[in-house]
Amino acid sequence: MKYALVTGASSGIGMYTTLELAHQGFHVFATMRDVKNRTKIESIAQYQSVQDRLTILELDVTKQEDLVRVAEYLEQQSIQIQVLVNNAGYCQGGFFQDLTEEEWQAQFQTNFFGAVRTTKALLPFIPRDGSGKIIAISSVSGFFGFPGMSAYTSSKFALEGWGESLRLELLNEGIWVSLVQPGAYQTKIWERGLEKVADQQTRNAFQENLVKEAMKSRDNGADPREVARLVAQIAQKARPKFRYPVGNGAKSLAIGKRCLPWSWIEGYVYRFLKGKVVK
Repeated sequence: MKYALVTGASSGIGMYTTLELAHQGFHVFATMRDVKNRTKIESIAQYQSVQDRLTILELDVTKQEDLVRVAEYLEQQSIQIQVLVNNAGYCQGGFFQDLTEEEWQAQFQTNFFGAVRTTKALLPFIPRDGSGKIIAISSVSGFFGFPGMSAYTSSKFALEGWGESLRLELLNEGIWVSLVQPGAYQTKIWERGLEKVADQQTRNAFQENLVKEAMKSRDNGADPREVARLVAQIAQKARPKFRYPVGNGAKSLAIGKRCLPWSWIEGYVYRFLKGKVVK
């Protein structure tokens, strides 16, 4: 039996990834902060006849005691995790001057330190024979600093840097590390992400246009099952790549960020959002 563990599995990309991995023959430990939120994933799993390949575990990635409990469970059951998916996260939107230090701390505790903490605790259960994989759900915000999302972007940049180092360290031990970089998808991450930006009453024209475009991205986001299918494909690959941009414009944005001068990029952003660069 092949095993996988997915964090943040109660909704969105985490939920669909769990179900897709179950379809691919994995027994999946679907972890979530509050197991009361298990109803939707369990009902879909039953409808798709994969409920026997699903185990719900309580895990808040910001709490070390939760990770200790999960690790003890895996040890008692003598289980090895072939695939660890670090998915748990949220988007703390807001203009820099409006964000508190507590909001910055909370963003990093979940998006960055949550992945680090989870990987550290579960690394002993990942096989070192070339079959073990660690897949982190990053974002296009992990390589492009969108305005109005400085805390989220910074946490994803940190995840990308950590992932690079981890990939090079663990290849030597027979474990593959990959990053998935989704663009805009229809998930609950947008609800909290846009809340603070949308609620800000005093905005200049640039910020106003930014909020409008962010709302459009939320409403026109693609189906998160596309990301789930990609994660399942990576899980089955013998030699997975490191980075996988996915979604409308994600690959083009990645190429543009690497190849174009920054002055061109900021010029395009300001023209698009009708901003004014002080001369």
